[in-house]
Formats: sequence, C-alpha cells, structure tokens
Amino acid sequence: MLMPCPFNGPVSGRTKDRLMATFNVLILGSGGREHALAWSITRSPLLGKLYIAPGNPGTEEFGENINLTPGRFDGPEPWFEALSKLISEKGIDLTVVGPEQPLVDGVTDYLEARGHKVFGPSKDAARLEGSKTFAKWLMHKYKIPTAESTSFSGETVLDDLEGWIRIDNQQWPVVIKADGLAAGKGVFICRNKNEALDHLRRIREDETLRKAATRVIVEEFMEGEEASLFAITDGRNARMLLSAQDHKRIGEGDTGLNTGGMGAYAPAPVVDKRMLSFIEDSILYPTLGAMQLEGYPYRGVLYLGLMITEEGPKVVEYNCRFGDPECQVLLPAMKSDLLEVMMATVNFELETVDVTMSDEHFCGVVMASGGYPEAYTKGAEISGVDRVSGDAVVFHSGTRLEDGKLYTNGGRVLTVVASGPDLKQAISNCYSEVDKITFDKAYYRRDIGAKGLNRS
Repeated sequence: MLMPCPFNGPVSGRTKDRLMATFNVLILGSGGREHALAWSITRSPLLGKLYIAPGNPGTEEFGENINLTPGRFDGPEPWFEALSKLISEKGIDLTVVGPEQPLVDGVTDYLEARGHKVFGPSKDAARLEGSKTFAKWLMHKYKIPTAESTSFSGETVLDDLEGWIRIDNQQWPVVIKADGLAAGKGVFICRNKNEALDHLRRIREDETLRKAATRVIVEEFMEGEEASLFAITDGRNARMLLSAQDHKRIGEGDTGLNTGGMGAYAPAPVVDKRMLSFIEDSILYPTLGAMQLEGYPYRGVLYLGLMITEEGPKVVEYNCRFGDPECQVLLPAMKSDLLEVMMATVNFELETVDVTMSDEHFCGVVMASGGYPEAYTKGAEISGVDRVSGDAVVFHSGTRLEDGKLYTNGGRVLTVVASGPDLKQAISNCYSEVDKITFDKAYYRRDIGAKGLNRS
C-alpha cells in the first residue's frame, strides 16, 4: 500500500530512547516533492506537528499550510526574518528545505546562526548545484569522473559563446549549460551549429535563463544512459537510497525541450549492486571528502546525476536537494523512518541509523498542463483524483483548491505513483491510475520507464 499509514518499519535503539519525544517539523516548498516529504514524515511516530510553507492542497491533508513563500535572499530579506520568527512562534524543531533556491541563497546559514536546526546544506556547500562552474572545478581538481568542458564568463559571455559556436571545426554534439539555477531548464543538448544558435537565442530571450547564464559551460556530449542516485549525509557518513531514472524531455522518446521532470521510476536497472558500490567509492565519498577539504562540509541530501558510459559512471550534475519527480518515487520506497534519519543527520549521528528500502519497483508519471514547458493556461478543473486506487498515491504540484473543487495552477500539475513486484507491473499499475484523472489539455508521457524495461 502506498497510502499514508503509521510507520511500522524497524525502530532503532536511539529512536526507542526518544519515543517520549516528538518534533515539530516545517517543510519549505509547494511542489510534488514537498507533498511527498509531508506524506513520508507523517508516518513517523517522532512527529509532533507538521507545517508546510506555503504547501499545496495535497500537503494540507497532513499538516498546516502557512502562507509564507520562499523568495530570493540578497541580504536580510523580510521573508528570511519572517521564517525565523515563524520557527520560534511554532516551536519548530526541524526545518526541511525542499527547493534548491533557498539553499543556494543561504537559508540554512541564516537559520542555524539563530539556533534553528535545518535539513539542507549550507550556502557554500549548495554551490554544487548553484554553480556548475564550481562543481566542474571541484570534480576536475579531485579527479571525480565527469565530461571535459570549457567555460565562458564576463560581460560578453553570450557573444563569446556565439563566436565559439560559429567556429567551423567544432565537434558536435555538445551540451550547453547555464551556470546558475534555471528551474531545470538551463541545459541544452546541441547536435549541430544551428541547434546551438537556436538555444543561444532562447537563453537571450528568456529572463530566467539570461540571469542564470552569467557564466556558461560547454561540455562534451557523453554517450550512455542517465541515472540518479541520492544519498543522505551528515558530512562524514552517508546512506544511499535507491537509484532512479528521471525523464527530463517533454516528448516521448526523450524529444523536445527540457522540463523540470516528466516522470521517474526506481530502481534503475542500469545501476546494479556492483555499479552502486563503484559509484560510492569513486564519486560519492570523493565528493564528500573534497567538500570537507575545501572547507564546505556537505550535510543533507546529495543528488548525483550520472551518465553510465562505456568508460564507467560520470557525473552530469549535482543537486543539493531531493529531485522532483524522483522524490515522489523514492520516499514511498523508503521503509525506514525519514524523520529519524533527518534528525540523526542534523545532529551528526547518521552512523546510528540504517536506511532500508523496499524490494518493490516504483513508477511515477507527471501530468502537466498542455503547452508546458512553454506557455500554458491555468484554471482547468481536475476530476478523478478521488477514483485513484488506495494502492497508489497522487502528489500535488501545480494545483489550487477552491470551493471544494481542484484546479490546475502550474505547468506540472500532479505526479501519480504506483508500485509493483517488477518494473513492468509498476508501470502498468501507474498508468491505470493516471487514466482515471482528467483535466482540459492534460498532457503526460506514455513511455515513463521504457528504458528500464528494455534493459531488463
């Protein structure tokens, strides 16, 4: 069963010692990832009260939504001050940061300086995601396997990039990456000069992309199969979750524009036990060690975006938080108490807890508004969520509740997740539930998990 239920997994000795204590938790964010976090944390016997800021109609089932939306931090912004005040007023024991922007902006540093516990890396550590240039520098310095690259910066960065693109003897394809955060849309695979120029035009015309592209990296194109791995770490110890595979492109067959993610499944067959052990030894722990040596110890969730090549696994990117939609398939697979693991992480006691994952397979399909990731409309009434089986779960992303009715309120609207004894059955179960939900111009990919089936 995927629906919320009391935590019935193994209870560690440390948890038994704390059973008389409960912890009030605040989750920052409003998407499907935050709904999944709320769903999972609610299972813990350690939970006192749960708050979500700002949350969505789905998170409201598990706790109290608070109208406080994370914003950019360029100094002592009012929302950071309001957040600290809220934590004190509500007696929050742990703040869990969902999206990357607050972490990159320094929310962990700000709150910890005021005595609040935060599950999420510091501003300096979050540069692993916030600056692709920094991540590349770190990987090259510490010989962590990744693609070869060149970078452009300065006031004429986009003009310099255009000049590079127009050189006749360039080797295609290449990957162009904006240095900063771009909501998952700052990476462009360019098969030839014309595609590269078209993506450059897109960067120039889009304000978010333009701001993220004050520095740009051009990478060699890596042949292979992508996979995602997530580790929870206190900076010294790490606990691996299942491997997963995200589907970034909007179109079936991995065609069209990049999105925030159109679906995911776990585990990914391309990462077997031997590969997982190799990744731990050659990528995960070297990365954590490198961050320690540079003076930026990493604590929280570390996402390894990997390409499994003929030469072995190589890092495509790091993320400093749970992925979305990977989080929606990973947390239902987690048999351990997530809140216990998080508390052990912030208290530098991760060695005292184990993380146990299900033997089942999980598939999640994102239902999006037609037109996404470009222009789309909001306000379409959603029906059928109440018809979804109790053996599946629907995580809200871009939804709005008004007068008892549910409406679309974003590009990615819902993530439907189901499980099965094997990947084929998990995929079948998931699409059976997706077909029960309707709204005007609903769009979703029909091939989530196909690569895994082919490899199986």
